[in-house]
Amino acid sequence: MPSNRAYLASADLPIPIPVFPLPGVLLLPRGEMPLNIFEPRYLQMIDDALAGNRLIGMIQPEFDTPEDAPHPPLVDIGCVGRITSFQETGDGRYLVSLTGVCRFRVGEELAVTTPYRQCRPVYEEFSDDLMPGAGEDTVDRDALLRTLKSYLEANQLEADWSGIRGASNEALVNALSMMSPYGAREKQALLEAPDLRSRAEILVAVTEMDLARTRGETDTSLQ
Repeated sequence: MPSNRAYLASADLPIPIPVFPLPGVLLLPRGEMPLNIFEPRYLQMIDDALAGNRLIGMIQPEFDTPEDAPHPPLVDIGCVGRITSFQETGDGRYLVSLTGVCRFRVGEELAVTTPYRQCRPVYEEFSDDLMPGAGEDTVDRDALLRTLKSYLEANQLEADWSGIRGASNEALVNALSMMSPYGAREKQALLEAPDLRSRAEILVAVTEMDLARTRGETDTSLQ
């Protein structure tokens, strides 16, 4: 979803930012993430973001943290997104869409009085995220599409191939990464990939391992 606000340099991005810890989350630059917000602390976070710069940092808790941990430690890297769609449901929830802007490294978590957490983000090492299409020409699109086709066939899934063929390399890699059914560690590896080519290669490798495991389980069940 397009944003009305352009961020041309890391200096354009705010410090501090609210953060939303969510296991298995993956937001990437210019990717779109729908959120169903119902916890009071995050309803407050959305209210405050809408009254301010509309930016929220999506980040995962540290892996293997118990789900009911009240204040789980955070991984080092997340992605800040801008609220580009907002709807009230009438039953106390917000339906929100975030559009990814730029990854960040957590400089420090701040002591705050808000019910939601905030951190001081460091954006500079991810400044290329602010350039749409950076590194697109290095992506092995054919390998990506072959792997996608194999995955769809193995799982008996359909896809809009006309839309896929018309998508840019950046949109394709990031959308497939965000939609991928893999776990928190794999999602974090995709987030932390240094460039678009590396992200595509990680996605292909993880998908091929998943396919090999699925085929192995099928072969074993037939014996």
